[in-house]
Parts: sequence; C-alpha cells; structure tokens
Amino acid sequence: MTVVLREVRDQVMYLTLHGPETLNSMTPEAMTGFEEALDEAEADTSLRAVLITASGERAFSVGIDITFLGECFGDPQGVFLPYLDRFHAVLRRIELLPVPVVTAVNGLARAGGFEIILASDLVVVAEEAKIGDIHLQFGVPPGAGASQRAARKLGDQKAKALMLTSKWLDAATAVAWGLALEAVPRTHLMAAAEALVDTLRGLSRPGIAATKLTVAAAQDLSLADGLAYERKIFAKFLTSEGAAEGYLAFVEKREPRWEDADVSHLR
Repeated sequence: MTVVLREVRDQVMYLTLHGPETLNSMTPEAMTGFEEALDEAEADTSLRAVLITASGERAFSVGIDITFLGECFGDPQGVFLPYLDRFHAVLRRIELLPVPVVTAVNGLARAGGFEIILASDLVVVAEEAKIGDIHLQFGVPPGAGASQRAARKLGDQKAKALMLTSKWLDAATAVAWGLALEAVPRTHLMAAAEALVDTLRGLSRPGIAATKLTVAAAQDLSLADGLAYERKIFAKFLTSEGAAEGYLAFVEKREPRWEDADVSHLR
C-alpha cells in the first residue's frame, strides 16, 4: 500500500509517495494522502513551494496498484470511475495551487506517475529514470488527463508517440522534449530539486501566485486574451498586502521583507 508522507520545512511542503515494495503504485490511500496534503497546502499562507518525490531508487510511481486495478475492473462504475474522478481532481488542484509544484523523479514513472509529472510546474529527473504513458500496453487509453496535458505540453506528434507506441523516454529525452527541466545523477536529484525550491523561499507569495496563474493561462488562451488576463491578474496583485515591498526595499537600499499572505483574491 502506498501512502503520501508530508512535512513542511522552511516554506516548502515535502510530499513523498511511499510504497517502495509496490514501486510506489497508486492506491486509494495515496489519493487520500494527496487530498489531505493539498487541503493543508491551500490553507498554509507560509508556503512558497511543494516538492513531490518518492521512496526508493527503482520507481517514482508505476501507476495504479495492480491489486486495486482488479477491484476497479470488477466494478467500473462503483470503483474505477470514482477513483479516476479523485485523481483528476488532485491533478487539477496541483495545477491550480498558488505555489509551484516541483517534482523530483527518482526512477521509473509510468501511467499515473507520468500524469503527476505532466501536472507539475517544474520537473527534475534522475539520469537513471524512465518515463512513459504505457496505458496501451495494457489495452486501455489514458484516463486521468494525460492525453490532454501531454498534447499541450509536448505537442501532437510527441504525445501520440508516447501514447500510441508505448514509447519510453530516458532522462535526456525527457529534457529535450520539454517534459523535464534538467536531468542529474540520482545521487544529486534531491539537491537539484532543493536548489529550485530554495530560489522561491522568502519571495513574495502574491508575486509567485500571480506568475504561476498567468503562465499557466497561456496554454489555453489566445495571445490577446492572455494579455488581457495578465492585466487583470496584475491589477488584483496590486491590491495584495506588500505589493510595493520590492520597490520600497530597492529605493531604501535594504533587503525586502516578504510576509506570508493569502492569495485567494488572485483567482
């Protein structure tokens, strides 16, 4: 059984998929762990980032647990579809979280593991990792949003190559295709992920939230609509407490003091 361990340290929430004996396969318990962690993350005004990784060296996540999958096919309407609805909601909440989600991929990532990567803001992969969709190897299409996210993130040809041919990506190809930001040796993986979240510690929470919102909107909006949306979010940002702190710190020749802040008004 895979669970999600969580800990908050210095403005960052650390989430670890923990079920190494089953290659961190996705279970209802893991889904509950993500839901509870996201509840906490959405309410914690001190956060500047969330970092997701997994236990062990073999896998990030191989997707839905094989034993639970038997229950799913045994009762598609009562078990499978409700589970997928929960997974859809978790991935969407990751995308809409007002702080960046950094994912450190330590090993094999397929199906549900791949879908978590697609929903993340920044991804670092171990050089030893492999990433794939692989649903069609089991005769089923993707069901938690991968077809839509992959096409937007990778483009039509690459998304179809991953899904129709069950192609595996090595770490270097994942970076070249734009699925990951960088690839590092597994022994350096957490240090590389920490380097990313460390750049966010102490920054303006409203500034972080507004930036994530506007960049994400570019996936779905025309340029004209996207520019109008950025203007709208910037106007809301100006109503945030401490919106002028960066300017004031510069003219007063001091370090800025970014306070914890509620950013719900930006949505």
